[in-house]
Amino acid sequence: MAAKLTSLSQAVSQRLLPVANAALLSLSLWASPSLAKDPFRTTNARPISDRTEAAFKALFEQGDYFKADKEAQQADANEPLTQALRASLAYIAWEGEKDDAKKPALLDKFKAYATQTQQTGASLIAKDRLRGNLYQAVGHFLESAYIFSKDGTVKGTPQALGEIQQAFKYMDAAEKVDASDPELNLLRGYIDLFVSLNLPFSSPAEAINRLDKYASPRYLAYRGIALGYRDLNQPAKALTAVDNALQATPNNPDVLYLKAQILVRQGDNRGSLAYFDKALAKQNQLPPGLTKQISKERTRAQNRMGNVGQ
Repeated sequence: MAAKLTSLSQAVSQRLLPVANAALLSLSLWASPSLAKDPFRTTNARPISDRTEAAFKALFEQGDYFKADKEAQQADANEPLTQALRASLAYIAWEGEKDDAKKPALLDKFKAYATQTQQTGASLIAKDRLRGNLYQAVGHFLESAYIFSKDGTVKGTPQALGEIQQAFKYMDAAEKVDASDPELNLLRGYIDLFVSLNLPFSSPAEAINRLDKYASPRYLAYRGIALGYRDLNQPAKALTAVDNALQATPNNPDVLYLKAQILVRQGDNRGSLAYFDKALAKQNQLPPGLTKQISKERTRAQNRMGNVGQ
C-alpha cells in the first residue's frame, strides 16, 4: 500500500495537478453574461470571465505556464477555477524550487489556494449544485496532495485518504445533478484515471470511457485518454489519442512531450527525438524542472537509439 500511495503522490505532482486542474473548471457567478465564454458546453453555458478563460487557455491550449500564472493572478478570485489554477501553478513552483528555504512558503501558498478552491465551491451550492459539489471535490483532492507533500506517504496516508474519500463523495453528489455534464466528466475522468492506477477506488477503463464519451473540451479529453493508455501500457491506443489532441493543440509542449513519451513506449526512440525537440523549443513557456525532465528523457532515448541501432 505504501508503494501505491507513493505512486499516487507522484502522479498528483507530475501529471494530475497540471492536467487534472484542467478539470478544475468553473464559472464566475458575478461576471457579466455578455462575457460568458464556456469552453465546455455549447448549451446551458455558464459565464467565465475573460481573465480566467485566458489563464485556462494559456495553460491547457498553449502550454504556457508563465502566461497562465500572470493571467490567473489577475483573474476573479470568486471563481473556483481561478483558485484551482493558482493552486496548480503554486504546486508546480514548489516542486521545481531548488532552494529549500523557499519551499515551505510555496507549499503554504498551494495549501491556501486549495482551501480557497473548496470554499468557493461551497459558496456555489445555492446557485449551482453541480459546480458547488464539483469544486468542493477538487478542493479536497488538492488537500490530499498537500498532505502527501508536507507529511510524506507514511505519516500523511490516513489524513490524505480521508480527503480523497471526501472528494469522491462530493463528486458523486455532482454527478447526481447531471451525469452527462462535460465539465464534470472531464474532471472526474482525470481524477478517476490517476487514482485507479494507484488505488482500488475506480476503474481506468471507466475513466477512459467517461473522457471519450462525455468530456469537453475535446483536446483535453483526448490528452487524458492518451495519458491513461500510456500508463496502461497500450501505446498504440495512446498514440491515436495524442494525435487527436495534437490536431487541436499542435504547438502545446506538454502534448508534444507526451507524444515523445508514447513513441518511446512503442520502441520508436528515433521518432521520439523530433517531438522531444519540438517540446524543448518551447522551453521559454515551461517551468525549469519540466524542461530538465524533458531533456533527461530525450538523452535517454538518444542513448537507447545508439545502443540498439534504432
